[in-house]
Amino acid sequence: MTGDGGAGHVIEAQPHRRILSLWLCDLALDRWRLAQGLKRGEGADAQPLVLIADTAHGPRITAVNRAAAEEGACVGTMLADARTLCPHIATAPADPAGDRAFLEKLAVWALRWGPWAALDAPDGLLVDVTAVAHLFGGEAGLLEDVQTSFAHRGLTVRAAIAPTAGAAWAVSHFGYHFAGPRSAIIGPQDDLASRLSDLPVAALRLDDAVLTTLRRLGLKRLGQLTVIEADEENRKEVGRDALQRRFRNRKSPASNPLIRLDQILGKVPEPLLPVIPQRMPLVQRRLMEPIRHRSLLDQVLADLATDMARELDGKAQGARQLELGLWRVDGEVIIRRLELASATRDPAHICRLFAAKLDDVEAGFGIEIVRLRVSWAEPVELDQRDFEAAAERHGTSLSACIDRLTVRLGEGAVTRPVPLASHIPERAQRWQKPLDPQPASQGELAFHKRPLKLLDHAERIAVLYATPDGYPKRFRWRGIVHEVSRVEGPERIAPEWWRERSTARLRDYYRIEDDRGRRYWIYRQGIVGDGRGGLPDWYLHGMCA
Repeated sequence: MTGDGGAGHVIEAQPHRRILSLWLCDLALDRWRLAQGLKRGEGADAQPLVLIADTAHGPRITAVNRAAAEEGACVGTMLADARTLCPHIATAPADPAGDRAFLEKLAVWALRWGPWAALDAPDGLLVDVTAVAHLFGGEAGLLEDVQTSFAHRGLTVRAAIAPTAGAAWAVSHFGYHFAGPRSAIIGPQDDLASRLSDLPVAALRLDDAVLTTLRRLGLKRLGQLTVIEADEENRKEVGRDALQRRFRNRKSPASNPLIRLDQILGKVPEPLLPVIPQRMPLVQRRLMEPIRHRSLLDQVLADLATDMARELDGKAQGARQLELGLWRVDGEVIIRRLELASATRDPAHICRLFAAKLDDVEAGFGIEIVRLRVSWAEPVELDQRDFEAAAERHGTSLSACIDRLTVRLGEGAVTRPVPLASHIPERAQRWQKPLDPQPASQGELAFHKRPLKLLDHAERIAVLYATPDGYPKRFRWRGIVHEVSRVEGPERIAPEWWRERSTARLRDYYRIEDDRGRRYWIYRQGIVGDGRGGLPDWYLHGMCA
């Protein structure tokens, strides 16, 4: 289940555009209750409970139930502080990754109310309900169906409908006072500015630092951001002009209240990425008798790999990531994962790679279910079954070799350097996966010949005597004095002014050879009288051939 990587849907304040905002305000706790088999109101909130996450300074609270809140615990505080108020508070570990996966499944389930749904991380959804409310007897009936459906699943939700995503989010989070379902609906003909003017500035989805700045300026409500002051000659927006001057350099919507305000009023489009369900290939075997021997497991794996190759071949895809699950009789599940250098659907290759990951499997009383699943697939062109011809065209043999090396040496052990468009020597290359394509814009800059070996970090050297031309005649490096017999250079390299401070100094690189025939690449950082520091420093950066 992934978000569409394209341009996404753009939400504009078009006539009759209707967006449903769903806020699962107790998502983490509701998930915990469901996992424990509890229901809200049936003893689930009788004991104070908090969900905690480990931090560098100790456990921090990420969610609290009603009983814990009444005892004084709140989100964001340290667990030790909460225990001083409530010593008998219970704890459970937070699971943000599980909450995200659960939210993605809810986004697919929420398609019953509209053609697409988008994640509003970390605990919300946005659904396009344009022209579908009549199927539920109107928008009030749609909200009632939302409340009933989520209550049936044991989840707490606050829902609102508005012409823009920002307005719907603001009402669901800060304007949700139930006198009935209609209180959470902003009609197409309603004045958004007046309906939202009494909401706090936090309804703009801004960063905490920006909210603090607005509060210090005395701006606490949305209506204060567009204060119109009239005089005899003209009308001007005092609040907006002042904010424009203060936040004109902020380009991110979360750090610029004016961008968020225009989005919420529909003056600026807001792109959203819908969640698109993807069915990944999966094959499995339910064995009539549990197996305990490796030879039988290899045979089952070969059958599954053949079935998987048939599935992928029908979709014109190849596997990049595979998961092999083994269900033991005692209920334990063993998972082995595999990531390939390039997409493949060769059964023999898949079995060969998994063979190295099954040596430490303990079958116990036996394995009764074996499941093979593709978690990442890529399109693969159909080709002939002749292996050598495919290897010549697509480099299959090389990818098979890389996969074997990766399984044997570990993930991240097989990489290759590629040039990077930077004239700074230590930044002129980067490491990437062996078969990933090289960016077309990289490696097009021409430099002087570089040494074959660069030190991880340039090491400072002590120059004992320098010639009038500027290069050292004698220097000490790692406790050994070197007499310079030959010099080539200098090659001047300027700092990257767009990423370094203005006090960064120039480098003059020299190729030198000492009296023993050893060659080095050294540089002088700075020149005398450049106004960016004291005397220049000397460093040894690499070894020359």
